[in-house]
Amino acid sequence: MAKKRKNNSLSYYVLDVFAEHRYQGNPLAVVVTDNDLSLSDYKNISKEFGYSETSFIQYSETENTLSVRSFTPTGFEINGVGHNLLGAVHAVLFNEKKFKLDLGKIPKIIMKEKPVSISISNDVISMAQQPANIKTIVSSSEIAEALSVPEDKLQVKNLKPTVVKTEVAHLIVPLEGVETLNMSKPDKVLLKNLANTYGFQGVYCFSFIRNGVDIIAKTRFFNPGIGIDEDPATGSAAGPLIGLLHKKGYLMKNKEYKLLQGEKMGRPSYIHGKVTDDGILIGGTTVITMEGTLQL
Repeated sequence: MAKKRKNNSLSYYVLDVFAEHRYQGNPLAVVVTDNDLSLSDYKNISKEFGYSETSFIQYSETENTLSVRSFTPTGFEINGVGHNLLGAVHAVLFNEKKFKLDLGKIPKIIMKEKPVSISISNDVISMAQQPANIKTIVSSSEIAEALSVPEDKLQVKNLKPTVVKTEVAHLIVPLEGVETLNMSKPDKVLLKNLANTYGFQGVYCFSFIRNGVDIIAKTRFFNPGIGIDEDPATGSAAGPLIGLLHKKGYLMKNKEYKLLQGEKMGRPSYIHGKVTDDGILIGGTTVITMEGTLQL
């Protein structure tokens, strides 16, 4: 049951997450609350902002704890650790005086009642995801039809369309060549049916970059089941991809790699990923673009 709030106005920030400059990356609204809101308030505010996700934060100075909840414009509450959490943490750290932070002590992060570990290195904040759990291989013919790409472009060496879970399960789809990645045109109905059949949320397509030094792959993400036609940066899907590539022998443990997402949308996003003994770290940088007050 929601607690009674103290007033009818809330501060908010808009940030570009996984971005190196403004108006890149994945835009996120972060709303600061003193108490829990009603479920309808969470949903209405998220719908009003209209971004792929809106995060709501409560910071306790006495406990040095940041609690986060995130919703899509369609009212779906996000469980995954991605740009929704990275942007929320950045919003607080950018305002250490407002939130009376001791930056010598990283806040304890609670995402929908679940603790999440973070680390900070220079301007990059990284979030811990669980080790990758390789689940089901999906029929190439079915996903080829759903993405409108030739079936023979869906198998890259020993990689096949595979459902992988860290925080949430996503379908990881290897595509031969960036040209194939760019030509993909998802059929929303077919993707929703596949998600229900095979038990995943979104579809994360990727293509290796030939002779890539800093960036190893370009990616695109589709999740029509929760109202995201295409997402410019998806940390919750980057973790499963990084984990799959490590298990298949493409990536080394304890070495950082980068993914480039959102280029097709004109919002390039740079996602840092690394496999460790404890799981997978996904991180990046964030830029604040707006701040203001909303009325309830």
